[in-house]
Amino acid sequence: MLKAKLKLSYEQLLAAPTTIALASLVVSLVALSFSPILIRLSEGELGPNATIFNRFWISTIAFTMWNGFTTVRQQLSDNQPQEPQPYTIRQLLLLLGVGFVMFATLALWAWSLAHTTVANSTLMHNLAPLFTVLGGWLFWGKRFDTKFLSGMLVAIAGACLLAYHDFSSAGDKLQGDIAALLSAGFLGLYPLLVEQLRTQFSPITIMTWCSVIGTVLLLPIVILTEDKLFPYSLQEWIYVTFLALICQILGLVLYAYSLRKLSSGFVSLCDLFVPVLSTQEAWLLFSEKPSWVTFVSFAVILLGVYVTSTSQSAIKGEVESAN
Repeated sequence: MLKAKLKLSYEQLLAAPTTIALASLVVSLVALSFSPILIRLSEGELGPNATIFNRFWISTIAFTMWNGFTTVRQQLSDNQPQEPQPYTIRQLLLLLGVGFVMFATLALWAWSLAHTTVANSTLMHNLAPLFTVLGGWLFWGKRFDTKFLSGMLVAIAGACLLAYHDFSSAGDKLQGDIAALLSAGFLGLYPLLVEQLRTQFSPITIMTWCSVIGTVLLLPIVILTEDKLFPYSLQEWIYVTFLALICQILGLVLYAYSLRKLSSGFVSLCDLFVPVLSTQEAWLLFSEKPSWVTFVSFAVILLGVYVTSTSQSAIKGEVESAN
């Protein structure tokens, strides 16, 4: 009897929407942490903009094929398939906005890496949760309790510690630093927009729009600024394909899925784990041994995220969704 009750409780825990959202977020962060690794490998033949462009267009094709497969399956299974409803102006603006925000984040990030140090750029990116909290308060009137804000500050302090020892010895790279700060601002807006869209659209639909818009906007930039548009060796094709499949599709789809139950502020704060995870992966793949600062910052970030996860502001209330 006791065993049956424990089994039932375990199954209920696994089925809990919040637990599934947390698991999705963890997997998405691990997938996204491979982005700088795969970008570095891809840049053997391509520039940063061309690398991101290939990430966008490959994911666009994959999402289009998935949407086509889903449509055909629905038509075969339903006796009376539902007619697609036209998008409202607000929905279109949000979809266009989230696509532009993703494009601007990646384009500014790529440009900043060419004009400042990785440490400086990382430090600027670590400010993204501040923009998420500020944007949520300004645009949607969100309120965050004291426990959440305290944990956020602790986590950001840990993330800043990750780049401090390099940043203190870096030269003046003002233009690149400003670009990285602007990139962090757009990155902070991304979960806010996805959070709004998740009440009306599936993650696949949202990411399809993001990929299409990113492809269209980045194509002229790549043509004007770089010599190569596509990789020419099989090895480089594998790298950019994995970049699209692992980071753009698996990582960002699960990231969007988690925003159905988790608040945008909490999800954005968990992004601070990405550079720490990337450092560990670089250690394994490139023998780039992390310093003691990495391990200390990981512990501080973990403490901050734990504090925010226990606050009322981390989990959203039940929302109605069509998906």
